[in-house]
Amino acid sequence: MLSVVNRVLLGVVGLVLAGVGAVVLAGWPPFGGRGDVLLSRADRTRWRDAGWWWPAVIAALAVLFVLALCWFLAQLRRRRLQEVLVETGDGEGALLRGRALEAVLLADAESLDGVERAHVLLRGRRTTPEARMGLVLEPRAEPTLTLDALRAEALERARSSAGLEQLPAEVRLRVARHGAERAR
Repeated sequence: MLSVVNRVLLGVVGLVLAGVGAVVLAGWPPFGGRGDVLLSRADRTRWRDAGWWWPAVIAALAVLFVLALCWFLAQLRRRRLQEVLVETGDGEGALLRGRALEAVLLADAESLDGVERAHVLLRGRRTTPEARMGLVLEPRAEPTLTLDALRAEALERARSSAGLEQLPAEVRLRVARHGAERAR
């Protein structure tokens, strides 16, 4: 919930700042028209003798802009699931590290016939995780057989061992590059 509020507030602040910038650039009131300036001559020359003033202001604004941009990009990034809540049956629960479950899924996926390499990422909530997997298949692998084995073995084992009702997975398949075969 906090991430949604954070993104909404960031969007509102961005829209307000963009609107204020458009008003200033267009010269609409309260700025008196296109000929009016944001800083008068007296305001601009007040710190003329201090050679550090304007470079410091510009540097501070640049740092502020970079920090705001980094914050914005951090809001867009989807984070990896850190822990999974495992039901123990006694009303309590245990926490399983997300990376540990990813490692087990990765090892199971790479051990399947026809899989050359795999990549696993857990997302979602700790009570309802979702797996995002990428499989690089060997050149002569059967994709349907590989997917069936992945669903029946690796995903089912991870789901049952973590005590989850379901473990949805998005699987992307690619075929490994291989050289052309030549007849002799």
